[in-house]
Amino acid sequence: MSKPPFASLRFAPAAVEVDRRADGALILRSPQKLEAYPRCLGEHLERWAREAPERCFLAERAGAGWRRLSYGEALPLVRSIGAALLARGLSTERPAMVLSDNSIDHALLMLGAMHVGVPVAPISPAYSLMSKDYAKVKAIVGLLQPGLVYAADGAKFAGVLGAVDFAGTEIVIGANPPAGAKSTPFDSLLNQAAGGEVDRAFAAVGPDTVAKFLFTSGSTGEPKGVVNTQRMLCSNQQAIAQVWPFLAETPPVIVDWLPWNHTFGANHNFNMVLANGGTLYIDDGKPVPGLIEKTVANLREVSPTLYFNVPRGFDALIPFLERDAALRKSFFRDLQMIFYAAAALPQNLWEKLEDLSVRERGKRTVMVSAWGATETAPMVTTVHFEIDRAGVIGLPAPGTELKLVPNENKLELRVRGPNVTPGYWKRPDLTQAAFDSEGFYRIGDAGRFADKDDPSKGIEFDGRIAEDFKLMSGVWVHVGALRVKALAALAPLAQDIVVTGHDREEAGFLVFANPAGCRGLCPDLPAEAPLDRVLADARVTGRLKEGMALLKREGGGSSTYAARALLMAEPPSIDANEITDKGYINQRAVLTRRAAMVERLHAEPADAAVIRL
Repeated sequence: MSKPPFASLRFAPAAVEVDRRADGALILRSPQKLEAYPRCLGEHLERWAREAPERCFLAERAGAGWRRLSYGEALPLVRSIGAALLARGLSTERPAMVLSDNSIDHALLMLGAMHVGVPVAPISPAYSLMSKDYAKVKAIVGLLQPGLVYAADGAKFAGVLGAVDFAGTEIVIGANPPAGAKSTPFDSLLNQAAGGEVDRAFAAVGPDTVAKFLFTSGSTGEPKGVVNTQRMLCSNQQAIAQVWPFLAETPPVIVDWLPWNHTFGANHNFNMVLANGGTLYIDDGKPVPGLIEKTVANLREVSPTLYFNVPRGFDALIPFLERDAALRKSFFRDLQMIFYAAAALPQNLWEKLEDLSVRERGKRTVMVSAWGATETAPMVTTVHFEIDRAGVIGLPAPGTELKLVPNENKLELRVRGPNVTPGYWKRPDLTQAAFDSEGFYRIGDAGRFADKDDPSKGIEFDGRIAEDFKLMSGVWVHVGALRVKALAALAPLAQDIVVTGHDREEAGFLVFANPAGCRGLCPDLPAEAPLDRVLADARVTGRLKEGMALLKREGGGSSTYAARALLMAEPPSIDANEITDKGYINQRAVLTRRAAMVERLHAEPADAAVIRL
C-alpha cells in the first residue's frame, strides 16, 4: 500500500557532478555555484535590525512566560558588549570564553564579541557541571588564555570557578556572584557606550577573521580548538539558503535545545535563524528524564516551522507526541520539515515520526538530514529532496567538493571548500595531519551512493573508518550500521550500544541500559529497586536475547549481529570522553576505558552475566 504524500516544500533540484579519477577516487560537486555571501555574521544582524526591527529574534523562558528580544533591541546591546570587550583589550589572543548553557545573554555575548572581531569560545557546560576533575576546562584555559570568562550563574558554576586557575582573568557573572571572589556583573557590559571604535572594529571584520573556537575531543579526550572563521560560517549559510529556498519565503521559527558549544546547535541552527531573519525559542529542556518535560511544555506553546534534533532527542520526545493530542497538534501545526543529524536515526524512529505526522495532518512531514563536522561549519552534504528512509545524508552543498577515496572496503569521505577550517588553534601538528596533499580535510567518515546507478539520489553515511574492524574470519563488521539496527531491535532497553569483537570469533554488544525502558519491562518491581537488580530480571535479559535473535534472523552473516552482550548499569562518562553532551557515544573511548569488560564479554567459559545466543 502506498504511503500518504509528503507536505510540499520548495527545494533546489537534486543534482550532482561526478568526476571519476584513474586511481578510483571520485570528486563530487554541486552544479550550483556558491553565490556571494556577507563578509561576517554581523551583517545579517544589521540587516534584520534595519528591515524587521520589531520581529522577535530570541526568546527564553522567564517564569511562566517568555522573555523576548527583537532584532531592533538586540543590535544596540550587541554593540555595547562589543565596546566593552574592546575596552578590555580582548583579541584573538585573548578571546571571550563562555561556560554556560544557551541563553539570550550568552547569545548577546557571542554576537557582541564576533561583531568587533573578538573570537568567542563556548565550552560545554558538562565540562564544568558533570566533570569531577575539570581537566578539560583547565586544558582549554591553558590553550586559549582567555581575556574574559562568562558564567550565567555564579552559584551553579562555583565549583569550576573555584577549582580552575583563570590566572587573573576577568570573571563575568549573570546572577548569584560567588561569595568572596571578584567578579563583574554581566549587565555592566550592556551599559558600555558604543561609538566609533565599534564601527571601525566592525568594518575591519572580514572573511578570514576568527569568529569562534569550538572544542572537540575526538577519541583521545584532549580538547582541540577548531578555528571557525567568518568565511566558514557565512558561506555555509549561503549554501543552505541556496538548496533550501523556502527559508526566504517563511522566516524560520525553531524551538531548540542543542548546545551552542557544538556546531549543530550554533553554526547550523542559530546562524540559520539569524541569516534568515527568523525566531529562536531557546529550549531549556534536554532529552533526559526530568528535562524532556520542559521541551514538551515549550512545544505545547510554540509551533516551530522547522524542528532539529539528534536521534536521542526524538527517542525521548516521541512517547509524548504519541499520547498528548495537544502537544501533537501544536508540534505539527506549522511544521515544514523535521531534521536529524549528529548520529544515524534508527529506522523505527523515522517510521514513528511519519506515522505521527499522518495521524495529525493526513500527510507526511518532510524529513531530512545533513552531514558535516565541527571542522566544516558544519554542513558538507544536505538533503534537499524527498527521501523515504533514514541514512541518506544528501548531496554536496554549493561551493563544497567531496572526495570519495577507496579505503579497504569503503569509500572514505574528504572535504574541501570555503566552509572548512584552516586548522586547530596552536596545533600545527594536528592541522597538518588533518589534510591530504590536495588540501582536502580528512573527516574520518565513509559514504556510499544510495543508488549506485544514480548519484543524484544522494550519499548514505557508511560509518566511521576507524570504528570498523574485522572478525577472526576476516569479515568486516560495519559498526555504524550495526549499531543503528541494534538500537531499533533492542528497544526500549538500550540507551546506546558499543560494538566489540576486533580480531575475535564473534561480535558482541556492550549495552548502555535505558533505565526507564528497562524498568518499564518490570512494572511490578519497586521504583527504588537498584538498577543492577532490574537489569538482571529475566524480562530484561529475555528482551535483550529476543532482539539479538531478531538481528541474526535478518541474515547477512556473523558481522551483522552480536552473539553475546552485556548490560551496563554505569552510564557513559563525560570525563573519560565516552559521551558528548549531545548524547553521541565515542566507540573507541568506551572500548579503551572498559577494556576489562570487553574481555569479560568475550571470555570462555562465558561469564554468567553475559547474554548469549
